Amino acid sequence: MSKLTTTKDVFKITLPTPFAVGDVNVYVVKGESLTLIDAGAKTGEAWESFNEQLAHLGYKPSDIEQIVITHHHPDHVGLLDYFGKDIPIIGHPKNQPWISQDKQFFVDNEPFYNELFNQLGIDPQFMTLIDMDEELKYSCSRSLTTTVGEGDTIEGLNGFRVLETPGHAQSHIVLYREEDGLLIAGDTLLAKISPNPLLEPPQFGETARPRPLIQYNNSLRKLLTLDISKVVTGHGDDILNPHDLIQERFFSQKERAYYVLEMIKKKPMTAFEICIRLFPRVYMKQPLFTISETVGQLDFLEELGEIKIEVVDGQYIYHAY
Repeated sequence: MSKLTTTKDVFKITLPTPFAVGDVNVYVVKGESLTLIDAGAKTGEAWESFNEQLAHLGYKPSDIEQIVITHHHPDHVGLLDYFGKDIPIIGHPKNQPWISQDKQFFVDNEPFYNELFNQLGIDPQFMTLIDMDEELKYSCSRSLTTTVGEGDTIEGLNGFRVLETPGHAQSHIVLYREEDGLLIAGDTLLAKISPNPLLEPPQFGETARPRPLIQYNNSLRKLLTLDISKVVTGHGDDILNPHDLIQERFFSQKERAYYVLEMIKKKPMTAFEICIRLFPRVYMKQPLFTISETVGQLDFLEELGEIKIEVVDGQYIYHAY
């Protein structure tokens, strides 16, 4: 397949965020419809920066004809609130309760989180550190107008195909253009870091807890089947060697998991006890990220058949075989 070496119709805009991850990238695509991919965090600073950079491209926000979101995290959707109520917002259906800040959704999921945190052996005082409201204040209060899923195309964005890539978020999609091998990847693949596989509740009649790291690895395997020339990402630099980078991610993932396995061999522990040992300096500051990462390693080891679970008073104690 011949590859186009430029992407003259896809323009990166980098916006500040209030989060530890730093700046976020959003993309303007000059297709049949002027399309924005992702929207940044809801801050005045981000909106001002967006307007300035958009003006350099010769546009103003009212020129944007539709917005596609790769996933529901606040640093990717917050500025939706600054756009007119009539603009089409397109994404995976699992975005909806998050971007609309559906209060009933959060109430309904309290029992899920309470049971999960008990299983993981989390100190109740630690649970109070997980402040969803603090994160969501940088999100939006909008609704999808169109939902998309695996294999779909988007009107006005000809040439791109939607691929579902859950893991970092249950709502995550990427956009792939076979013609030139361009992948608009959101946070599915980043140049410098491996995205955190965040714990989320089941949706749409699902009953089992999603296993985000297992999903994420499967999403990366899906990318390995594509002829990709360039990846533009949600954070940081473009990626020109995606298949090599994915193999590096798999190697690092196995190393991390087997480090956890060595800990468990010395002493069976709960997930929270492992989390404290893995992230002694940051687990109090970034509770959801660190416990999600820990559970991901345990799910990975369990799938490999390296560990087993003993249930004691509702808590899961992880043992090595």
